[in-house]
Amino acid sequence: MKALFLIFHGFDPSNGISKKIHYQVKALKQCGLDIELCFYDVAADGRRCWKVDDRVIVDLGTGIGAKLKRRIDYSPIVQYVKENKIEFVYMRSDHNANPFTISMVKSMKRGGTKVVMEIPTYPYDQEYVTRKMKIELAVDRLFRYSLAKQLDSIVTFSNASRIFGKDTIRISNGIDFDAIPLKEHQNDTSKELHLIGVAEIHYWHGYDRLIKGLVEYYRTNPDYKVYFHLLGIFAGEMERGACITIVKENHLEPYVVYHGAKHGEELDGLFERCDFAIGSLGRHRSGITYIKTLKNREYAARGFSFIYSETDEDFDSKPYVLKAPADESPIDINQIINFYCSLKISPKDIRASIQGLSWHTQMHTVFVELFKDEKNRIKIL
Repeated sequence: MKALFLIFHGFDPSNGISKKIHYQVKALKQCGLDIELCFYDVAADGRRCWKVDDRVIVDLGTGIGAKLKRRIDYSPIVQYVKENKIEFVYMRSDHNANPFTISMVKSMKRGGTKVVMEIPTYPYDQEYVTRKMKIELAVDRLFRYSLAKQLDSIVTFSNASRIFGKDTIRISNGIDFDAIPLKEHQNDTSKELHLIGVAEIHYWHGYDRLIKGLVEYYRTNPDYKVYFHLLGIFAGEMERGACITIVKENHLEPYVVYHGAKHGEELDGLFERCDFAIGSLGRHRSGITYIKTLKNREYAARGFSFIYSETDEDFDSKPYVLKAPADESPIDINQIINFYCSLKISPKDIRASIQGLSWHTQMHTVFVELFKDEKNRIKIL
């Protein structure tokens, strides 16, 4: 079966979302699909285009006109689907429901193509905090039910059985175990503990709660040292200020180390230096209590114990997980120390506990559910 994985943005090698998309495409290939990846790209000279894998299917040009075409003219994608007899389109939502995306899906469906849309985080309205963002969201809110009506299903990592009036296929964020190395070394933690948090840093990650916990901890002048290694790009000045200001005002520079975005060997090396991982500590700020984050799964695949504050049914009962309260209280650093020091589980056993969360398993679920009435025609690996 010919398939197309469609996203409305480009890629960043240090970004977890970019990696995730490539893992999903790989998993769908393992399920037996002849699948290609369609995405938007901006060249070094500013030229904008739509690509399928490494091929340009339409050059949009440069300037304001090119930016506008990107948002309103999806006819080249529709034409590609038609000409290549693509039977299945997996579309990743960019919160971009509008008359143009609706028209695109309608045109694909008229040709007999099944179309599903993944909504990575749901609900997501609370993530739009600035006036400009809320204006952009208003268009999506106006057309999201109409777009959903055209789809065959919506893929979600939440527990919602229906989203915008459409039935969902519920899966977990997955792992490509081939791409994530297991932690090799057990560091000496008799005198110090190194924490690590990796994300594109938004306010809902709540890293400021951990830093405030370090403020409280170091007020007692402890002999045992705790360090926080923060990796990633701040989403905005609000997030940067919430973290960096606290560090400077409380002279925590020796203990909170901001590394910026890292990937590849540099990222792996920092994980080897660290002992315990920090998941999201502020999802309640965006009105989310139930979510299956990619980061939790990546930490476990590396063999790390970790802390988070949301509800994640894949991890809530795991012995290597520490749950933080979903509120604004500073994180109790002594609790992390005591929890980590009491652990008896190895990195290898942590990784083994999530073998069922491979991307192959998750994307297989989507494919089986979508084509369950056509199982005699469709071969599923």
